[in-house]
Amino acid sequence: MLTSLLVANRGEIARRIFRTCRELGVATVAVHSDADADTPHVREADLAVRLPGDSPAETYLRADLLVKAALDAGADAVHPGYGFLAENAAFARAVLDAGLVWIGPPPGAIEAMASKTRAKELMRAARVPLPDTVDPAAASTGDLPLLVKAAAGGGGRGMRVVRELERLPAELAAARQEAAAAFGDGEVFVEPYLEGGRHVEVQVLADRHGTVWALGTRDCSLQRRHQKVIEECPAPGLDGQLRDTLHTAAVRAARAVDYEGAGTVEFLLSADGRPYFLEMNTRLQVEHPVTEAVHGVDLVRLQLSVAEGEALPAEPPPARGHAVEARLYAEDPGRDWQPQTGTLHRLALPDGVRLDSGYDDGDTVTAHYDPMLAKAVAWAPTRAAAVRRLAGALRHATVHGPATNRDLLGAALTHPDFAAGRLHTGFLDQHLDDLTRTDPAGTSAAALAAALADATGRSRFGGWRNLPSGPQSKSYRAEPATDATDATGPAAVHEVRYRLDRDGLHAEGHPGTRLVTAARDRVVLETGGIRRTYRVARYGTRVHVDSAEGARAFTALPRFTDPAARTEPGSLLAPMPGTVTRLADGVRIGTAVAAGQPLLWLEAMKMEHRVTAPAAGTLTALHAEPGRQVEVGALLAVVTEEPPS
Repeated sequence: MLTSLLVANRGEIARRIFRTCRELGVATVAVHSDADADTPHVREADLAVRLPGDSPAETYLRADLLVKAALDAGADAVHPGYGFLAENAAFARAVLDAGLVWIGPPPGAIEAMASKTRAKELMRAARVPLPDTVDPAAASTGDLPLLVKAAAGGGGRGMRVVRELERLPAELAAARQEAAAAFGDGEVFVEPYLEGGRHVEVQVLADRHGTVWALGTRDCSLQRRHQKVIEECPAPGLDGQLRDTLHTAAVRAARAVDYEGAGTVEFLLSADGRPYFLEMNTRLQVEHPVTEAVHGVDLVRLQLSVAEGEALPAEPPPARGHAVEARLYAEDPGRDWQPQTGTLHRLALPDGVRLDSGYDDGDTVTAHYDPMLAKAVAWAPTRAAAVRRLAGALRHATVHGPATNRDLLGAALTHPDFAAGRLHTGFLDQHLDDLTRTDPAGTSAAALAAALADATGRSRFGGWRNLPSGPQSKSYRAEPATDATDATGPAAVHEVRYRLDRDGLHAEGHPGTRLVTAARDRVVLETGGIRRTYRVARYGTRVHVDSAEGARAFTALPRFTDPAARTEPGSLLAPMPGTVTRLADGVRIGTAVAAGQPLLWLEAMKMEHRVTAPAAGTLTALHAEPGRQVEVGALLAVVTEEPPS
């Protein structure tokens, strides 16, 4: 019987594992980097051990420090969570060699599936359907499009879609470099890229007595940058024969490597419904809660039971109803998914949905780790009801802090193609413009509400006077604004001008709008006989306005701008805090560059972001070199634009 468990991870997954441990009466041990010293998973654990440093390489990727922490804290078992060292066979062996219990599959099973190329060989022998591989040296235009993939790791790192044959050598080199940096292994391979394919997976659970469960299917097709965003269980639209085929293949995959514990076998379904093995994740998945909701199980509890040697029942519990999960990320989908940092002032969802989060109100989102803030999960007897419940919860959520993908999630869940089950891995890219479109009128009304709420907080607003008042003016910048153009452009800055007199509210751009009530945190406006309530919260100069028209965030601007805040034309400012990973070949001061040409790459929150030239011209300054850490707004380079001919 386990008595004390160390979780070799952080954030949301550490908290989720601790929750089950508390229910079982198992003591908990957290580990933390210096950046995570006061985070919720540390506060909730019985004991916590410091891992000196901030970066993953110094902390959560140090197997020696993690094993020592477990021994020093008196733990008798280690759970790796997901990410970091969760699929590292050497770490699993180190845990076992130290006399500790490893909550995961045997090291040999991890090792067998660690390399996607080796895993495919095993799956071919186990009669699991596979896509063909392509020799990049012999690839032709008839093979396009192609997918370059890292042999080790996952999470979208080291993956490139190639649609032009002449781009293949460059993409191979870039994928190798990214994979080597992320996983310490630069091996890549090439296979056909299936347009319109679906990402479907099977949750497996195996004990050491020979029982292997296939716990239904999950659809994980809605992805950005090859990383999942919305998942659901069961995968919609699969007939019984296809489900059986997937379950059989998943069980064969697990048996082929003598698997134990929880794992996931992932497949890609072609547009005509043929399944192909992608990989096996030898760990718990981020999206495991949808399986728990549908099958009525606690997968972490089952992981611990298997590790203690208990036998599973012969058959898994049956499925009931439908569950959908949405991952809430601190990122801006409208600006190439740029990660966002800052204080998460408030995060709350209505009752009736499960919220797994790594943050509490007031915590800081840093650039050191993944940008996922939380997972929201809804269950209902039918898919339509579950989707509606989750979309409604997101619509009424309070998310105050860095910009997030909350509105995109709601728009995706209510999109007609999603409702009809027309899912594929290119869904978000295909519909991105529609999913990120905001109503300018709604933003303008929210800015007006912010100004009225602000006036209420500064004066005895609402004590109506017979004499007409003078016009009031307040400026707000819509957020996020990540570069100098966005920060000052007319689309981003809203100047609110209004007047209050005996006849009521007179607001420029809002004819016929009547002020019903105003308080510091709540404004009610009526237009065309329809009342709308705006909930207003202010944190310093940051203002959040929530209403039925969606959530808006602003920065209240001073009346006069500081000339020192101006930047030189052509300046490239860091859109996020991160680390410069590499410069484009041949980039140096004096180089002529084209508009949109990649100049350098930043890595932040486990994602690589390309910084491009804003216009054609000459690179006249360069303040970035590989390895340099930068804050948001830091000057990276200056491109002096060519004068018009």
